Amino acid sequence: MADSEASQSMSDAATAVGEIVGLQQDDNSKQIRGYCMYDWAKSAFETSVTVAILPAWFAYLFLEANGISVSTGLGEMTSDTFWAWAMTGAALLVAVLSPGFGVIADRTKIKIKMLKILTWVGAGSVTLLALAPLFSISYQWVWLFVMFLFANIGLNGAGVFYNSLLPHQGSEQQMDGISNKAYAYGYLGGGILLVFHLVLVMGVSGAWVIPFCMATSGLWWFGFAFWTFATVPEPEIENEVEDLDVTSATRLAIKELKKTLSEWRSFKTLFIYMLAYFFFIDGINSVTALAGVYGVAVLGLSITDLIITIVVIQFVAFPSAYFFTSLSNGGKIPIPNPFNRFKLIIINGIGTKKALMVSLVGWCFMIGGALAFAPLELENHEDYDFQFDSVDDYYEVRMLDYEVLGDGSSDRALEAQFGHFFPTEEDGVGNATLEEVTLFMGSLDDSRFSASVNGSVGLNGTTSLGVDHPTSLGDGKLDSIGISARELVWAPLGLSVTMQFLLLGCLAGVLMGGSQGLARSLFGKMIPESRSTEFFGFFGFFGKVAALIGPMMYGILSTMYDSRVAVASLSILIITGTVMMFWVNVDDGIAVANAEDERNRAKKADTTD
Repeated sequence: MADSEASQSMSDAATAVGEIVGLQQDDNSKQIRGYCMYDWAKSAFETSVTVAILPAWFAYLFLEANGISVSTGLGEMTSDTFWAWAMTGAALLVAVLSPGFGVIADRTKIKIKMLKILTWVGAGSVTLLALAPLFSISYQWVWLFVMFLFANIGLNGAGVFYNSLLPHQGSEQQMDGISNKAYAYGYLGGGILLVFHLVLVMGVSGAWVIPFCMATSGLWWFGFAFWTFATVPEPEIENEVEDLDVTSATRLAIKELKKTLSEWRSFKTLFIYMLAYFFFIDGINSVTALAGVYGVAVLGLSITDLIITIVVIQFVAFPSAYFFTSLSNGGKIPIPNPFNRFKLIIINGIGTKKALMVSLVGWCFMIGGALAFAPLELENHEDYDFQFDSVDDYYEVRMLDYEVLGDGSSDRALEAQFGHFFPTEEDGVGNATLEEVTLFMGSLDDSRFSASVNGSVGLNGTTSLGVDHPTSLGDGKLDSIGISARELVWAPLGLSVTMQFLLLGCLAGVLMGGSQGLARSLFGKMIPESRSTEFFGFFGFFGKVAALIGPMMYGILSTMYDSRVAVASLSILIITGTVMMFWVNVDDGIAVANAEDERNRAKKADTTD
């Protein structure tokens, strides 16, 4: 009897898993899977290239060719400035053009064709990144800059047409599941390739490794995109316009865009949602984009810590996307119980809007958690950046990390004054006199470093902690949050800042798995299928323009106050968008969209007759 119950429980669990991940074979499952595979394909660029590998390679080649900065007509620019301009320029170009392209795509059958063209541009440019070593060192970073610019144009442009295909893949009831499933495919596909690339980068030596990672990312994107091209058909057009040339298409786009903007009262719910989306997606994207900088500069995390967190986020976001589908529409979730059987948890659907708002509230809590980050206070001699141990009449010098010094002016000044006794990875230990150690310890007050002296009469047990060291809290407006969290939570549990960041990264993965897919599917439900690309063009425009506000707020407030205040400000954007969601009447938005489709069908029928 017990075995029969266990077998039935396992069977129910398997069925539930199949329902969640979309393994059931409905009529259009092949087409839906093909649609989702494009997310799988392009995520190679978004994870391995944009986040994990290319920024560091670009910065290294830039430094080799130019030093810290290069003079331009706009002033001195560093590597991260050029990097930001490449992303911003591509995003703005596509943002400006996408509404017009959307109008044209809704009047002619070119969605798949444009998706193919922009995939060629994006994936081809990523693959061509691998050719940088063929140029002289002075031009390698320029090649990366140009190819990265075109890759982003391909990615952002393809995204407009890819998103516009969503309403054509299934019914309104299927929209949440399809959108979240596509994001889940992206998280998993990007995560798998990222793990492979990180194994190569961290475990294999050779100048070919990074170019190989770039080339395989482009081929991954291009290769799996063919799955989409082969299985997703071009949608039928309700009000097709034939024989559009460049001039007439431009005129039509301008005319239709003016009409769309003048119709905001007719699509009032949709426009309120787009405004809410403008705020909350800006907050979410700013958190994810700035997390790495915050982790390294404020918390003192290593690049390895960040990369591990990225990998964890990808694999946590994968099942979370399916969970939020069940939260939205209802479903069964299998969980293991202590007796090695599966138990089904039945979730009653709360609707797309409420499920999205749950994830947005979660993002606000996550930002609160980021304010509570606090590296544990240094306790052992070996925990300090610089360690001095007396031996007879001199000191042996060791460093916690041989790359603790960066390229900033203060770091270079410290190295210029004391670098003669700093150890290197080759020799492992440096030597310093008592006078040198005394002078060094007194020079760290305004720095971001720590130092400890061991085994010396007079200096024995002496430590020095710079005001900008990650563990030095108390001067910032919101540092009291971190101090309290360290005393009450992190220290008693013995959780290092790396573990703190990783735990919050898991929460970010859960929320990403819900917020991104649900935001897209909710929009897809409230737009007319006959004008999907046009409205998704505006959707993309709002998303790209919004991407500028959060980083600007962060930059201003971190300069005026500190990084914790800047992080806290991002919650204002998400809260604003969440509050605006109360004015989004989803049923009204769906009804208006359906009415618009009926009008277009009637107009087409009249024209045909």
